[in-house]
Amino acid sequence: MSVRRQEIGQSTALREIQVSAGTAAVLGLLELKMDTPPTTAYLMLGGRCLMNCGFCAQARDSSASALYLSRITWPPFPLEEVAGRIAQAFSQNTLRRACLQVTVGPHDFEQALEVVLTLRRHSPIPIDVSILPNSMDEVRQLFKAGVDHIGFGLDAACERVFRLVKGGSWRRSLEMIEETAASFPGRAAVHLIVGLGETEQEMVERIAWMHQRGVTVGLFAFTPLRGTEMEHLPAPALSHYRRMQAARYLICRGFARLSDFTFDQDGRLTRIAVPGWRRLLEDGRAFETSGCPDCNRPYYNERPAGPMYNYPRPLSAEEAQRAVEEMELAG
Repeated sequence: MSVRRQEIGQSTALREIQVSAGTAAVLGLLELKMDTPPTTAYLMLGGRCLMNCGFCAQARDSSASALYLSRITWPPFPLEEVAGRIAQAFSQNTLRRACLQVTVGPHDFEQALEVVLTLRRHSPIPIDVSILPNSMDEVRQLFKAGVDHIGFGLDAACERVFRLVKGGSWRRSLEMIEETAASFPGRAAVHLIVGLGETEQEMVERIAWMHQRGVTVGLFAFTPLRGTEMEHLPAPALSHYRRMQAARYLICRGFARLSDFTFDQDGRLTRIAVPGWRRLLEDGRAFETSGCPDCNRPYYNERPAGPMYNYPRPLSAEEAQRAVEEMELAG
């Protein structure tokens, strides 16, 4: 599953950590106007990745700035200062979780452990780590160090898309996710990106596959970024994304099974055979940011002017009604 170099020596001590701009503002490290602040502290470790995902600003061959991941900038700050400020924010309930994004590199696992242990030294804040583990031994070490969830960036809904935009072993990726979910129930999470070239049927099937194994599913919308291999491709239509948000919500909340969804010959969702499914969506929760608890990722996929793919806050009644209408689904 991993492309990590094996011929590594001792990693150097880690002095800095990249912090999402929104998180840095919450921590008082920079000034930034925000209508919705993050509820999770988003951190990034590693810099340029050894992998070469076609959509990622941190990909090996990307010419995008190393300060970017998706639409967000991640300036570096001293690790100890960041950990101390996160502890204070957690004690004040300003931040309720920390999430560490780890790119693949020579010392990624060792440094991820260092960050986790540093955060844990300062406070009991729940910590999630998005990483590409090399083995189940690494998974066990992360949980032993105090990690709450391990997030797997599977991204692609099917092997066909995985091979096109990511590379690596699809089979080994699924095996690692399955084994983690079986060994540590409720503590495996997966990121899936809508709009990489999969059909809606393929995405719904993968969501159902994950849910059956007790894996938390977080949905992202493909965001074309300048400097990446896929920069010229369009973001998914809002109607497409809304249908996938609704399917994820209904499946993961136990309201629907895969057999309740009907698709046309092109794999587009055309019908949901769940009585009153619109009523189940009327509170708008299906259209909020999905993933681990307390993760709202403000403007990770969105421009402030919209469209709003993942709402980082509860929706108003009018917004929720509009989101259901944006599904463009009869019934």
